[in-house]
Amino acid sequence: MTESIELSPAPATSAAPAASRPFWPTVFEALRGSRQDYTEGPIGRAVLLLAVPMVLEMVLESVFAVVDVFWVAHLGADAVATVGITESMLALIYAVAIGLSMGATATVARRIGEKDPDGAARAAVSSIALGISIAVPIGIAGLLLAPRLLGWMGASAHLIATGSRFTSIMLGCNVVILLLFLINAIFRGAGDAAIAMRVLWLANIINLCLDPCLILGLGPFPRLGVTGAAVATTCGRGTAVLIQLWTLSRGRGRIAIRREHLAVNPAAMLRLFRISANGIVQAAVATASWAGLVRILSTFGSSVLAGYTIGIRIIVFAILPSWGMSNAAATLVGQNLGARKPDRAERSVYIAGLYNMIFLGSVGAVFLILADPLIRLFTSDPAIVPIGAQCLRTISYGFLFYAWGMVVTQAFNGAGDTFTPTMINLFCFWLWEIPLAYLLSRRLGFGPRGVFWAITIAFCTLAVVSLLLFRRGKWKEKKV
Repeated sequence: MTESIELSPAPATSAAPAASRPFWPTVFEALRGSRQDYTEGPIGRAVLLLAVPMVLEMVLESVFAVVDVFWVAHLGADAVATVGITESMLALIYAVAIGLSMGATATVARRIGEKDPDGAARAAVSSIALGISIAVPIGIAGLLLAPRLLGWMGASAHLIATGSRFTSIMLGCNVVILLLFLINAIFRGAGDAAIAMRVLWLANIINLCLDPCLILGLGPFPRLGVTGAAVATTCGRGTAVLIQLWTLSRGRGRIAIRREHLAVNPAAMLRLFRISANGIVQAAVATASWAGLVRILSTFGSSVLAGYTIGIRIIVFAILPSWGMSNAAATLVGQNLGARKPDRAERSVYIAGLYNMIFLGSVGAVFLILADPLIRLFTSDPAIVPIGAQCLRTISYGFLFYAWGMVVTQAFNGAGDTFTPTMINLFCFWLWEIPLAYLLSRRLGFGPRGVFWAITIAFCTLAVVSLLLFRRGKWKEKKV
């Protein structure tokens, strides 16, 4: 993607494409919010219009993850540990949110592609109702059992005394996490990627501003310590959810929820749950596999584990924008299948995969060249730096494959076929990656490098298997 791509303009007087549109005006249109019909016109333009706001959405999310921990770290080890333990419990909620989002995106995108806005609105209502019905019991349990949950996770008595309010707020208000994920997935499925971007930016900016004020007690704000981080996060996400609901009710995007759409449909909710259940398992499988790798690496000592942790944080930070490209592919697949254009859906995936390969290939080249300086930004410990650099370099060898794996697995999800990528994840991460990591590192004597190579090999395997199954085309027949 240099000066121009296969784009077409959308004049104010007509939605029909014309000759070509330069790259930057299309980027600005994507940021403003485009009314492009993604089932018509050049595919490259459609990918760009969707991917730009989705990529920027992920960029700020990655910055937020770093800055949030920065302020909490001012309070000491117990505060950071409280956040870490609570985040490990929230991993289940994130898995549920991601899984529900897959179902919502697939269903809404299919209805939009079918030119059925009322059906899309009803699907959105069913998704929101399903999310609330799951979040409420979890929230009640979190509010009542926060100290006990921390104790079960091995927290000390002092940590429980100082951190249980943080945990109770985060778990008790999990509904804002679920709804923020879920409603943004609805916007993405409808093609309103710019709305989803602005909403998440708002949530994170509020959080980033409130964090130091409430944690450290700046100005007129009370010093709440680690509890302030929970209040800031919940205020940011809660405000964003209110704006999401207002946007849906006012019809500011492609979906307008009116009074006649508000009837709860148990059958529709059950269909959504069936699609989402595989997505929840899919996210949980990937999350649990990282825990397995940490368990293997922990046998090599704290320096190795620290180097791996820093390396993975850098990798996750760098590749988050790739999820924007992958989410764009999911939306295009869902909408074009709804419009009965399966060949266009398939071409959309290949174009998004190519763009993602260019991006991640560039990131991988940077990691290969600058691995040591990047790790030294976080630590100068001579025992940690070589391990972190080795982690960066080894895993980056698989980035070209990983680029395709991300896009294709999201394409399955966008088609409503959440079962296939779940089975691929189960095989590649649990039945292949973890045993291979143990074999290479412990049995064959490669040490930590064996674990890093297992990650690379697993990602390459996932990409190849996903592409082979994608080319078979069974996903085109999936009913949503």
